Order: sequence, then C-alpha cells, then structure tokens
Amino acid sequence: MSSATGKRIVVTGATGNVGTSVVRLLSEDPEVASVLGLARRLPDWSPPKTDWSAVDLASEQSDPAEHFRGADAVVHLAWAFQPTHDPAATWRTNVLGGMRVFEAVAAAGVPTLVHASSVGAYSPGPKDRAVDESWPTHGWPDAAYCREKAYLERALDTFERDHPDTRVVRMRPAFLFKWESASEQRRIFGGRFLPGPLARPELLPFLPDIPGLRVQALHTDDAANAYRLAVHSDARGAFNLAAEPPVDAQVLGEMLGARPVRLPRTAARSAIAAAWGLHLLPASPHLFDAVLRLPLMDCTRARAELGWRAERTATEVLEEFLQGLQQGGGARTEPLRGRKVG
Repeated sequence: MSSATGKRIVVTGATGNVGTSVVRLLSEDPEVASVLGLARRLPDWSPPKTDWSAVDLASEQSDPAEHFRGADAVVHLAWAFQPTHDPAATWRTNVLGGMRVFEAVAAAGVPTLVHASSVGAYSPGPKDRAVDESWPTHGWPDAAYCREKAYLERALDTFERDHPDTRVVRMRPAFLFKWESASEQRRIFGGRFLPGPLARPELLPFLPDIPGLRVQALHTDDAANAYRLAVHSDARGAFNLAAEPPVDAQVLGEMLGARPVRLPRTAARSAIAAAWGLHLLPASPHLFDAVLRLPLMDCTRARAELGWRAERTATEVLEEFLQGLQQGGGARTEPLRGRKVG
C-alpha cells in the first residue's frame, strides 16, 4: 500500500486536541506521503500533505471504509466528552462510532489500526506505585468516559481475534494538555462561561488537597509523537504514556505558590455534584470518582519498544496549559477555537 514516497495515513477526530498534534507531526514526517483528516466540521487549517473530509461517525449513514481504502494506517482519535447529562449521545459517538471505525478498517483491508484508549480505561489501581499495561481495563463503570473506553478495549479484543492480520496498537495516555487546547478543555470541564483569565496563581488563597487526587499528565505533542512512532513500527498491543512527576496537591502547590489544605472527598464531590446537577459544571461527579481511583502508569514498554519518551515534564505541561487558560489559547479548528470566555 505504501507508495515510493511514503505512507498514506487516515486520522479520525483530526481537529481535536490530540488530532491536531498528530496531523501536524505526520504532515512533517518525510516517511508520510499523505494524511487524510476526518472530522465532523472541516477546519480553516491546511498543513502540508493533508486533505480533509467531513465525516460524522455517530451517524449510521456514515461509511468510513470509503475513506480508509488504500491507507497504510488508521489512527482513531474521534471522541465526544459531552453532553455528560446524556450518556446515550456519547455512547453513539464514542462506542458505536468506534466500532464502525473498526469494522471499516477490516472492510478496507487496512494493515494497521492505532486506537486512542486512555488511562480512564483502567480499573481502580494504586497511587503509590505504577502499573504496566497488564492491569485490568474494566474502567470505573459509573463514569461514561471510563465505561466507553473500557468497552472499546473489549471490542478490540474481539477485533484482534477475528482479524489477526491487522496490527492493532492501543495508546493509553494520561491527561493531555497543550496551550492550544486550553479554551476547549475549559469549556468541556469548567463550563463555557468560566473566565480563563481567573486561572491565575495569585487568586488562589489555598489549594484543595483531596485524598486520592494524584494523577499523571502529558503534553499532547509528546503523545502525538508516540502515535507517529507506532505508525512506523511493527509493535502491537497497549502502551502507557505519561510524563513525570505524578501531579498532586503538593506538586501543584509548589508550582503555583499556593498552600495545600486538606479537603474531604465527600465535601469536594458534593460541591461538584451540586454544580453538575444545576448544569453549572459540565464535568460530572462520576468522572471525579473515577479520577480518584485511576492508577499511576508505568511507561517502560513505550520507551523500550517504540523508543518514546516525554520531552516535557508534567509541571512544564501544566504551566503551558495555565498560560493558555489565561490567554484564551486555541487553534484554527472548531473544537479548539480560542476564547477567554464564552
């Protein structure tokens, strides 16, 4: 399938946080001849060697196979976080849309599928040590995001059994941030009317220290590089992706110059649940429950088999993201449009 000048890669969800970074890196890669980005809304952005097609994976009428024919790899990134009050809607896009992509990969005879799983697919795990890719992936069933990521892991188990000639790679990244994603993530998790300029350390008299709130972060460009490496490798299976150090109230307090103050889980969850119930906060209390239970990930396999490592520390990632919040960071795609508020 590869031409004499390089590979043809198709990317779903190509205009989002991860998609824009993956498309950009692939477009700059001399081993890639062309990139086809699929998205619901076409962007005002044209990197080298890149074409676009409008595809809504939630629609039963969509047929991704016609876009996949002749491709060397499909990188499946498409995902919807909202509406959190309508899990059936996200299920249609994320799970049914994902299975539609898997079926189309098989129908089009694409030799490689690189799928965006997540740390959210993992079952509850330890916060004092890191787990490898063998940790169970049953998610936290009460949170739609985790439930959907875990379901697609099972769907891929079946896909690999039925299509052994297709090389399947599952990326399980930590929380992904970059300057350009700040406005989108503020809208998704904090609400569209939360002013980004309020994200200033000097406005934080103290930092809530919630038991169990210890997670990992990663720059989106570093995650995108792992996808690029996977496209060119012969590797199969799952890969954890995260930067050091793990982020907790102590790390954030040192970074922001704020004093951590212990806050019980129940108090924090009650506040989030009340705001979510009133439609003031998009992020659900169920996702909060899941975050408190996510394990820390060991990334040894990605380093050993893909030659991958994070170029930026977790604190550098969060500092860049904080600047993006304050400055209305964004990009020239509909999901990543930059605004300080609204």
